[in-house]
Amino acid sequence: MANQHITILGSGFGALSAVRELRARGCKDAITLISPRSELHYLPGIIWVPSGLRTREQLIVPLAPFFARMGVQHLAAEVTGLAQGGRSVQTTAGEVANDALVIATGGRFIKKLPGIGHAITPCEGIAAAEQIRDRLRALQGGTIAVGFAGNPNEPTAVRGGPMFEFLFGIDAQLRREGRRDAFELVFFNPSKEPGARLGAKAVAHLLAEMERRNITTHLGHKMVRFEADKVVTEGGEFAADLILFMPGMTGNAWFDETPLPRSPGGLLQADAQCRVPGLEHVYVVGDSGSFPGPDWMPKQAHMADLQAAAAAQNLIDGLAGRPQTTGFKVELACIIDALGTGTLVWRTEQRNLLLPPLRLMHWAKRGFERRYLAQYR
Repeated sequence: MANQHITILGSGFGALSAVRELRARGCKDAITLISPRSELHYLPGIIWVPSGLRTREQLIVPLAPFFARMGVQHLAAEVTGLAQGGRSVQTTAGEVANDALVIATGGRFIKKLPGIGHAITPCEGIAAAEQIRDRLRALQGGTIAVGFAGNPNEPTAVRGGPMFEFLFGIDAQLRREGRRDAFELVFFNPSKEPGARLGAKAVAHLLAEMERRNITTHLGHKMVRFEADKVVTEGGEFAADLILFMPGMTGNAWFDETPLPRSPGGLLQADAQCRVPGLEHVYVVGDSGSFPGPDWMPKQAHMADLQAAAAAQNLIDGLAGRPQTTGFKVELACIIDALGTGTLVWRTEQRNLLLPPLRLMHWAKRGFERRYLAQYR
């Protein structure tokens, strides 16, 4: 049936990959994508904003040409809720009916820690990275604290990789500028093995790299609060002139206005086919969902892409009345960049590979960015 209507929520990696995967599989149905703006913000590139290697303009891709090529109607609106078992999406621009729904609206950072307003959360967007850039330029010296934490009720709802990149990138930047001696860098984390989801080799490598770069560590202590000039944990406190902190993630606020089933950590429950249990033709991909799999399953763009491919096939099969059996591969693939070199980490259920810092990997990460964004330009 060619008269069915698919609605996709979000304009990040999972949502746009769902569009591409549907069309690549021959889906001719009408697609409406709902998001506040018709732009992709390439957040993996914000690690290069403080050094000037990337600017806002280089990281924002207008999506109108992509939507035109894909035959997608974009509705500029915020999602506020669902009705009729997901068949109607409530938005700030009215209700949108659908025959199938893909939810890819990302996650929300948990901002409950007292004084968290004193810290910058880098992955909130390009503006946060610009704020880091401007603060670094203004500082003559002092202590820069970089850390992250998780969602205690959702082990996978954490994004630590970018914080290692900001840490090593700022170290490299200050050395290039001849200012490193004026600064102390401190990495803090409530775990004694930060980055454990990357694998044991990666944890050992990251801690050794911090020691090599003369970065102080404050590990294994639960966070208590931030103040304007300090970080306070249950294991003590330390002064900080600039605090970068990535809290754990939970579900979007609009989920609360729906009957969608939630995980203990507040994300949307999903099965191995990216379906939301109990709702027909409703799928979730990326950071919005809590999926079955190993506890190291990453919250990253690559994983959202893999889930989008499975969701697209199952959506097509579901609307056609066929069994929905397509699962997704669980794979962690990242290059931890340090502004000139990069460390490759690759993990599957069978293998865990780490390649030590190479200049080639820094350029590979830049090359991947160029190729990935070419799909949408």
